Amino acid sequence: MDHTTRSPGPHLHNCGLSQNALPRHCGGGVAVVFVGRIANPALETVAEVVKLRNSHEFRYAMRSSKALYPMSEIAAKRDRLIELLRSLNSCAVAFSAGVDSTVVAKAAHLALGERAVAVTGTSASLAAGELDEARQLAELIGIRHVVIETDEFSKGDYTRNAPDRCFHCKTELYTQLDGLVERLGVAAVVNGANADDTSDYRPGMQAAANHHVRSPLAECGINKEEVRALAAQWQLPVWDKPATPCLSSRVAYGEEVTPQRLTMIDRAEQFLRDHGLPIVRVRYHKGDLARLEVPLEDLPQLCEPAFRQSLTHHLKSLGFKFITLDLEGFRSGSLNTLVPVELIKLP
Repeated sequence: MDHTTRSPGPHLHNCGLSQNALPRHCGGGVAVVFVGRIANPALETVAEVVKLRNSHEFRYAMRSSKALYPMSEIAAKRDRLIELLRSLNSCAVAFSAGVDSTVVAKAAHLALGERAVAVTGTSASLAAGELDEARQLAELIGIRHVVIETDEFSKGDYTRNAPDRCFHCKTELYTQLDGLVERLGVAAVVNGANADDTSDYRPGMQAAANHHVRSPLAECGINKEEVRALAAQWQLPVWDKPATPCLSSRVAYGEEVTPQRLTMIDRAEQFLRDHGLPIVRVRYHKGDLARLEVPLEDLPQLCEPAFRQSLTHHLKSLGFKFITLDLEGFRSGSLNTLVPVELIKLP
């Protein structure tokens, strides 16, 4: 990115925009905030920034970010991240194409060059298009990329879908990565868990600990907002990508996870995204019931008569018998409310 001196541009402290809320492309480049100022000359006034608010491209970032990060703080954490990865001598990155693992892959490539490799596990739980995006991102970063087939669906502990399902999924992934370490010529395996993940119910973190998988972002104290700021600084196109957990996370605990049900969910979410709803969860509940979560401001679109009829018809054609709308709106990890308190063990 060009860091030459430019006109400081407008102050953005009071315009309601954060660093992560800036549009992905402004005049052909990524707009980056430097302590409340915008460094892209294509946007000359606050009004020109604000008028972009309604684009779907960054509405997610508008909702998810409220703070500006001084670039000196981001730079210090970036340097710690790269130094930590360099200290490993070589590593394999568990690479899902989400913003977290993409930032780790970029940092690993900067730190280690050819001694870093990104590994993507693929199965029926991976949403359509995610593997292609992983390949494109790896090529953009320049990191070596390996794709492996994981076999979690052969494990009863996974398909029965208890609250610890993610533990069994990650155990399968990390077991396969353990077997690849020697062939890949790496000394360590790392993942994309960030500092915020340590305060949520994440059974996959225990699987990582069991397999001695490192979490560089969390170890450096880098939270989700800072991950997005780093991704924007590095001009990674996923900097404002909504969270995309595996499709199995949409299935209510206790309901069996099957490839057929995940296909229903995936196609239903694709339909909604194709109709201008980039942030959506189709939760599967007992009796082939779909519970739709979208941001509150998008609820009216789903209730518009013509669209509601089209949506209902499409989801029923996929195999859903009942289609419901969650009036609380989109909440990441909403199914965790079904987990008994006594089962929750934070890392």
